[in-house]
Amino acid sequence: MTTAGGVTAGGTAAGGTAAVIAAAGLVARTTELPDLADLRHLAGPDGLLWRDEHGGLVGHGTAIRLSLPGGLADAEAVRSVSETLRALAVEDHVGLPGCGPVAMGALPFDPTAPASLVVPQRIIGRHEGRAWLTTIGPADQVPAASPADSLGGAEGGEPPDEFTLTPSLSHAEWKAIVASAVERIEAGELRKVVLARRIDIAANRPFIVADVLARLEALYPSCMVFSMAGFIGASPELLIARHGDQVSSHPLAGTVARSGDAHSDEVLVAGLMASPKARREHQVVVDVLRAALAPACAELDVPETPSVLGLRNVSHLATKISGRLRPPTYETALELVARVHPTPAVGGTPTAAAVDYLQKVEGFDRHTYAGPVGWVDTRGDGAWALGIRSAEVDGPRARIFAGNGVVAGSDPDDELAETQLKLQALLAALVRP
Repeated sequence: MTTAGGVTAGGTAAGGTAAVIAAAGLVARTTELPDLADLRHLAGPDGLLWRDEHGGLVGHGTAIRLSLPGGLADAEAVRSVSETLRALAVEDHVGLPGCGPVAMGALPFDPTAPASLVVPQRIIGRHEGRAWLTTIGPADQVPAASPADSLGGAEGGEPPDEFTLTPSLSHAEWKAIVASAVERIEAGELRKVVLARRIDIAANRPFIVADVLARLEALYPSCMVFSMAGFIGASPELLIARHGDQVSSHPLAGTVARSGDAHSDEVLVAGLMASPKARREHQVVVDVLRAALAPACAELDVPETPSVLGLRNVSHLATKISGRLRPPTYETALELVARVHPTPAVGGTPTAAAVDYLQKVEGFDRHTYAGPVGWVDTRGDGAWALGIRSAEVDGPRARIFAGNGVVAGSDPDDELAETQLKLQALLAALVRP
């Protein structure tokens, strides 16, 4: 059916067919633009934004809304996304990843929760110094357009300067949950569980999202910055990227604070690399990702020893996983996301038991926190981060999240301190006294 926001189609068997039929009447026209140094200012308050080290995408309007009624666990719905994108007629004069029709969005942490993605009517993209504009609409109605046509309206008003912070659980309550989880792990019921905290922020005026995103980009230039319908963040963790037959993932697990002093940080990193607890926590994530990706890959390279990723206030153990997809049917970026999510970096292991446990004890619904956020194009290429170091922003209210992995030997005080470090990522961007 067609609405004011575009075509809405479900991801069930009937809905997927409806989406393909609807898409068959649309044309995506892509033309090259002069290079754009910055995409954030083009997003405005209502646009969809993805920015990474290669460039990024900004989307406005809704050409098609793709429903995944059974979430990422609904394999048929996931397949229907790529079928719908391929059904659009494409006139692409650029040919880079992200050109043409693209489905963008943030998906729930719970892989069975209903979800949706948007194919924007106008997409501005940038990749390795080249830029383009894609417009989508009926074949006889797709106008020539410029970046200015896609600009979102500027957010007006003064930024907030008064804030109240309220945790979903007190420190004592959260540490008691960690202690209980350690008991479960040491009893053999779980191997690892990732427990999260939520902080609610009430401000005296609406947050100006563009300002928050600008601070995130300045504070965390190496992270993937996103803004998807009020869900914003700067994620350091690449879940899945696909380009042609190449796939990559960059899982993080194991954390230590950074001091700002080079010598002290070297000592802290050496301690992180030597920590049996941190190495065990990290290896669990790597092993599960290796097992999940192997069936889809003809080749898979998983380094035996992790490296260290340094951010502004923390360092993480990290492993760069890369592979070549198995021919002849290369799984799309979204299908690969469905294959691996949720990883032990955000859920735990055994997966089902860990997720069930954290959903019972955390005290809130994660929604899109720690879920996949990103995009997939008509070729099946795409990039998806974990929606961590993130916030839900709605006018003068925001909710920020941080979690960390609990394994045998975890200390509740240390785990609390780690979440406080991670919460600083969004606090520094949102709260400006």
